[in-house]
Amino acid sequence: MTAKTHSNAAAIWALGITQIIGYGTLYYSFSILAPAIAAEFGVAVEWIYGSISLALLAGGLISPYAGGLADRHGAALVLSVGSVAAALALVICGLANSAFLFLSGLVLVELASAFVLYSTAFALLAQTTGPLAQRSITFLTLIAGFASTIFWPLTSWMLQGLDWHQVYFAFAAMHLLACLPLHLWLTRFAKIASARPAEPNTPAEITRGTSGKFTFVLVVLGFSLAGFVSAATLFHIVPMLGMLGLGAGGVLVATLFGPAQVASRLINMAFGKALPAPTLAVISAVLMPTALTVLALTAPSIAGAIAFAVIFGLGSGLFSIVSGTLPLALFGKAGFGKRLGWVSLGRLGVSAVAPFALSVALGAIGPRLSIWILAVAGLCCVAVFAEIWRRFSSEVGLSAKSQPA
Repeated sequence: MTAKTHSNAAAIWALGITQIIGYGTLYYSFSILAPAIAAEFGVAVEWIYGSISLALLAGGLISPYAGGLADRHGAALVLSVGSVAAALALVICGLANSAFLFLSGLVLVELASAFVLYSTAFALLAQTTGPLAQRSITFLTLIAGFASTIFWPLTSWMLQGLDWHQVYFAFAAMHLLACLPLHLWLTRFAKIASARPAEPNTPAEITRGTSGKFTFVLVVLGFSLAGFVSAATLFHIVPMLGMLGLGAGGVLVATLFGPAQVASRLINMAFGKALPAPTLAVISAVLMPTALTVLALTAPSIAGAIAFAVIFGLGSGLFSIVSGTLPLALFGKAGFGKRLGWVSLGRLGVSAVAPFALSVALGAIGPRLSIWILAVAGLCCVAVFAEIWRRFSSEVGLSAKSQPA
């Protein structure tokens, strides 16, 4: 193993730790904290989910700007600044003594998320690991897949001895004491990587020419639909399983989601090395409505709920991979950070309404019909990625025919 491979592995592990903390504190913990926050401020829990919807939209709007900064100044620097911003935003949430102040802090949390989560981390790997970028993204998502498995039970355990204000202060400390030092180290790693000889470009940018713009629109639409289904499900997975009759078992079932994410990435690494990114996108899209259908048909069966969590986790895990590898495979590295930012804008712009919409739907029409609606949205996502796969396959075929014999 070369020194270069060792340094790449160290960078991936460092990013993996910061992504676990980032997604755990800025995303997955919210559904556990929401009931206590709503109770203290005397507002309906739907209001709290409406707040996260608005905050997610704000994060989406700033994502192209964050991606552009990563392209111009280096993703490692953006990650470092984002760590400080995330800590400050979490402190503001912890200090909140009114619903309005909490909303302000929550918006700041999602603004900071645009600088510290997957899009910027993927951009760093594209900038520093050369032709290994797609493989590096897969390894990163493998490590970060433990975020929900760690932070759902961890947040529940913390609430037994702390109030939600103190939990937010503890989360802020994690960003300052763990994420910031690692991101600062990554700025040095990025400088070392930039001094390496330039790697030859690979002919990955198949769709840039003839139909690239429309293909990119389809990519944004596909990830937007996937984001809606994923955000609605993951923000409500524990209370939704409880409403379906699983009671306290819902938390235990939900913890299977993270291992399933990790399993999907291990399976992909072992057997899907030669699988094109558009094909992987279709597979991941199919798994999500399949999981929701299983849950709707079998609830309150614990076996059915376990199957749902595993299948949905498999699909979500693969989506985390293709959210970075699909744009890279279709369009190449030039402007990769900003392109991921536009994908995040579409995804978060649509999924911003998901937690609030599902919260209202659960109260108005019940969990089972709400799940069927999510499954239909998932089928629309399948159709979009199937079209991307068709266009990609067609252009690959044309490219092969144009090569000299």
